[in-house]
Amino acid sequence: MSRIFVTGGSGRLGRSVVAGLAGAGHHVISVDRTAVPAAQLPDGVEQYSADLLAPGEASRLLREATPDAVVHLAAIAVPFSAPEDVILSTNTRLAYAVISAATELRIGRIITASSPTVLGYGSPAGWLPESFPVNEETTPRPWNAYALSKLVAEQTVQMFAAAQGDAIRYAAFRPCYVISPEEWAGAPTQQGHTVSERLADPALSAPALFNYVDARDVAEFLDLLLAKMDTIPNGQTFFVGAADALATEPLAELMPRFLPGSSDLAAGLTGTSPAFSIAKARELLGWEPRRSWHTELKTEIHLNDEKSAALVAAGAGSKETP
Repeated sequence: MSRIFVTGGSGRLGRSVVAGLAGAGHHVISVDRTAVPAAQLPDGVEQYSADLLAPGEASRLLREATPDAVVHLAAIAVPFSAPEDVILSTNTRLAYAVISAATELRIGRIITASSPTVLGYGSPAGWLPESFPVNEETTPRPWNAYALSKLVAEQTVQMFAAAQGDAIRYAAFRPCYVISPEEWAGAPTQQGHTVSERLADPALSAPALFNYVDARDVAEFLDLLLAKMDTIPNGQTFFVGAADALATEPLAELMPRFLPGSSDLAAGLTGTSPAFSIAKARELLGWEPRRSWHTELKTEIHLNDEKSAALVAAGAGSKETP
């Protein structure tokens, strides 16, 4: 059992990460500005309310908690939800404060959350990747403060990894559009729509290129990453997503409708194939997401036609890698 220090543990993703790591047998120290009601805390979790941007606070809490590992999730989590300068300053300062403090205290495993938005999709000036599916080698081209702050977080772990060699292990991960357990049951997602609405109207999922991931699968990814950090190259970044797309039609057909100029690039995204590759996590860690909208959605989806119904049936019954 490890002692794992999780920042942002009260957030949409954080709650599932804290619960998942605790359920895997770890002792979790959850830190956030807002506390979860004590009755909702899983066994094996202790909680602190703190402002990690306060001078010395990250070091003080880490010294007190004596963790074996740090998972940094705390951030302003929604693009344009605050002034751009506030998002950039807050997120980059948080990442540096936590990672540098953990490094100074010689905590052996340090992970930071990034975001697929570092790639730059959704740019008002237009965007196309070099190829689909996108992966960790796709060129980042952030166009807003949130995406830039997440790229800086990745570069922060890479900077410390370069300075520390293999003495301390670092990693970053890019969770796709996170769907929490209550959202499968009909609660609004981060953008205010339900999952059913996002599936019924592809225009709602198109800005995120139809990517998504179950929050519990992220927790399982992190548990596996923590266990294997000593066996993989240091300073790695991983996409963490579902094995399919949040769509009832193949992306080869949907993508050109919403991403101008993508017809040839998206031609290989047939069946249920997602636009974001998780091959690196599969190959380096042996991780596989266990949940999809086919298995988790609690509300009926009104499909447009027989072709969509056939796609859903195929996805629900298939365990093959897209």
